[in-house]
Amino acid sequence: MTVLENSSKLADYARETGCTVIHAPINFEKGHREISETPYGILAGVKEGEAFTNGEWGSAFADAMMPQPEDLVVKGKSGLCGFESTNLDFILRQQGTKNIVLGGFLTNCCVESTMRSAYEKGYKVYTLKDCTAATSMEAHEATFKHNFGMFSVPVTSEEVKSAIAVQVV
Repeated sequence: MTVLENSSKLADYARETGCTVIHAPINFEKGHREISETPYGILAGVKEGEAFTNGEWGSAFADAMMPQPEDLVVKGKSGLCGFESTNLDFILRQQGTKNIVLGGFLTNCCVESTMRSAYEKGYKVYTLKDCTAATSMEAHEATFKHNFGMFSVPVTSEEVKSAIAVQVV
């Protein structure tokens, strides 16, 4: 199965069992003025390539991950971390959330940034090995091997489903 298939199946299972599914899309206004005039690193590529422009296909959800009516969508993500500049922490606290299960793209960028922030904010973080991806397998595997175990519990989507099933029964 692909990362997208694993992610979609886990989101469906989470909804069916009463878990809250939260999406944190990244997007920028046309022209990417939110980003410095002299960006570097990954944001230089985002600005130069006009990636994730609000209202265009690059900021749209994949059909398989389209938010459902019961899902929550984070507002304001115009950076790498799901917490910075967004209402994510407010949403999580309003829901009484203690555990976070993270998936997404890029493993070694947005997912890692969000994981570290969640860890520092006191959430128990589970990072999905089969629902994340990077621009290369080497980067993906290195991130899990060297970083994720320090700030989260690396798991598979099947392990999460099993854990949810135990809680639901």
